[in-house]
Amino acid sequence: MSKYYNVIGSDSTTVELLTPGNNINIKSILLTNVHATQDATVTLFIQDDPESGTTSTYNFLSTVGIPADAALFLDDASMFGFKNQYGLYITVGSSDTVDVMINT
Repeated sequence: MSKYYNVIGSDSTTVELLTPGNNINIKSILLTNVHATQDATVTLFIQDDPESGTTSTYNFLSTVGIPADAALFLDDASMFGFKNQYGLYITVGSSDTVDVMINT
């Protein structure tokens, strides 16, 4: 089963792709910049939501540029073997639009 998202950037918008405790095994993620002339800036990270309120954040990608009309395919399933206490999140540039396909 796959999950699909259309992420439209705005100032400081973070989109939750998978909630903490989701029990989903990710096989691959495809990030596609749908803009025809402008690069998209993407940050992809995991973060927990502990009761203490102090979160831990770990980046897979940090402000990586995806060229116009191009995609970035992440297919090493071992990198997505994080504990279920973490959720998966994405932030894109303020004028960017990125399609996200998560293969589970």
